[in-house]
Order: sequence, then structure tokens, then C-alpha cells
Amino acid sequence: MIKALENLSDRITVHYENQPCYDIVYSDSFENITAELEKNNIKNRKLCIVTESNVAPLYAEEFKRILEPCCKKVIIHEFPAGEQYKNVSTVNNIYETLIVNHFDRKDMLLALGGGVTGDITGFAAATYLRGIDFVQIPTTLLAQVDSSIGGKTGVDFKAYKNMVGAFYMPKLVYMNLSTLNSLPEREYLQGMGEVIKHGIIRDSEYFYWLKENVSGIFNKDFHTLKQLLFVSCNIKRNVVENDPKELNERALLNFGHTIGHAVEKVTDFSLLHGECVSVGINAASYLSMEKGLIDENTYRDILNVLETFKLPLTVKNIPSEQVVSATLNDKKMDGGIIKFILTDKIGNALISRDVSKADLLKSVEKVINHE
Repeated sequence: MIKALENLSDRITVHYENQPCYDIVYSDSFENITAELEKNNIKNRKLCIVTESNVAPLYAEEFKRILEPCCKKVIIHEFPAGEQYKNVSTVNNIYETLIVNHFDRKDMLLALGGGVTGDITGFAAATYLRGIDFVQIPTTLLAQVDSSIGGKTGVDFKAYKNMVGAFYMPKLVYMNLSTLNSLPEREYLQGMGEVIKHGIIRDSEYFYWLKENVSGIFNKDFHTLKQLLFVSCNIKRNVVENDPKELNERALLNFGHTIGHAVEKVTDFSLLHGECVSVGINAASYLSMEKGLIDENTYRDILNVLETFKLPLTVKNIPSEQVVSATLNDKKMDGGIIKFILTDKIGNALISRDVSKADLLKSVEKVINHE
């Protein structure tokens, strides 16, 4: 058993500047969220559930019904699903809803959905009236293990991912694991791109635990998923507590993302984020092998785990130079130098500033299938 699972519980507390900031709470329903929200004195507050068009028909009205007895008023703001709507126009519509319904600084936003919903809602909360409270209620595996934790909020600008945003901490992250049952397999498994990344950069024991628990993960067994989330969320908690504003260590969470984000852009977001991260992990691991940091067996082991969870290793027929160009325009650049995350063994990652454009091109060529 993974050492971290010896302390498995229903709650993880995330600290900010050495003080308790918010809890991550695990449940099998929405029923317990009222007790959590009442800690934030919601009785006399208005709540706005922000959700998207795929999630709203499944959960929005049920969620509203649960909340209504506990607060002053609950409204639902729905926007169209899709990465293409992760923009300032969508945030403007949230502002308008809040203004029309007379939301003030004492009121609260609730982000009900995946990573796009959480990022948009968090950014709206950070900027409306210079900041109102918000809560993350992630309904996808990807959002539960990644974007709901750490206070990163933002929107895309044209084709540039997450270029406009703010660090803004939620008051609570509430995970109803039963929402994962409504996800199509592809949408569910894309979250494993981030999960596998956590094992590669921080915990080899966890990486191999994933291989041993394939059946429970595919079958969405509650106890298995709770274990998975507990370890992944603790890995991310530890990193963001040490570096909340991504000045150093937090950059390790970008393993697989530098090229992954570029692939997203060049393919016009036709691939899911976790799938692009998987392609990026392949590229970063290959580059790690080329630089002598890992051996071929380790590289193959990483690819095997990605393939086990039906994640792509390559992408078809996109221009290599466009991917490299998009990488060089990424916000992860540091003073004109590529800040690239490599691995020197499963369970450890490092920041390299010694990756040339030629290195990038070589690793990009590795993950493009020119059929």
C-alpha cells in the first residue's frame, strides 16, 4: 500500500502562507455540501451556480434544491459547453447575471462542472467587485485531481490557453465522486493524464499502484477512486503549498504541458486536455531519455501506463514547426528561455533551462504520426 493511504480520510486541508485556507472534501453525493457551506455563513447570502450546458441538465436543479433551504437565494447561470467558450465574453455574461441579480461582495459563486467551468467561475469571482467568494464543485476526474486545486483561474485569449487569469483561492473544493458515473469513458479517462503525471513527478509507488488498480479505476469503484483522488490531491496540495504563485517548484506540475498545450492549440482543441497532456508526457519523457536522464525501459514503462488507460501517445499529421512555434509562445517561457520539465526517474521531475529549439523539434517529431 502507498504510504500516503495510511492516512486516508474524507478531507484534505490546503494551506496558504502557512495558514489553513480551504478543505478538499470527498463524498458520494451532494447532500453533505450544505454542512460545509454553512461554515461560510451562507444563510443570508445569495448563491449563483455557474455551470455549462452538458452538466446543467444532470445536476443543476438537484443542486439548487439542496441549497435553497440554507441560503437567501439560489440562481443558475448556464453557458455553452466547450473550450471555445473559455473566454472573456463568457465571463462578461456571468458579470451581467450577477449585476442584474444584485450580487454583492458577501455573496458567492459555485463552479459546478469541469475544468473550464472552474477556471471561468474562479476568474469571475476574482474580478467581480474586486473579489467575491467561490467554491469549486468539480464533476470530472480531470478537474478533481488538477484544476480545482491551487487557486489558478483564467480564460483563453484567442488561441492562447490560460493567458488571462488570476491566483484566487476557493473557500471549498467539494468532490461528489458519483458525478464521474455520468462521464463518457473518453472524458473520464482523459483525467488519467494528470493522474499519471502526478506519479511520474512525485511518487513512483503511486505510479505503479495505478498499474495494479486498473480494474477498479475503469469500473469507477468508489473506494479505489477515493484512494486515487486522495493521493493525487495530496501531491498537488504539497506542491502548491510550497509554491502558490508558481515561482519555482509548482512549475513541475507542467510536466507534459509545454508541448501538450501547443498540441491543443495547433489541433484547435479537437483533442481533450488530458489527451494532449499524454502526448506531451510522451514528448517530455522521450526528451528525458535523449538527454540521458532516464533509460529506455523507464521510457517504455511510462508509455505502457498511458496506453493502459487508453490515452494517445501521438497525434496525426500536424506541422511540427507550428507546434514548436506555439511552445515558444507559451506563458511558461522565462525571460526568453524555455522552462521545460523533464524527469530523471519515475517519482521525480526537474526544471531544465537547457532545452534548445532543436531539442523541442526532435521531441515534437517523436509524437507526430505522419501517416
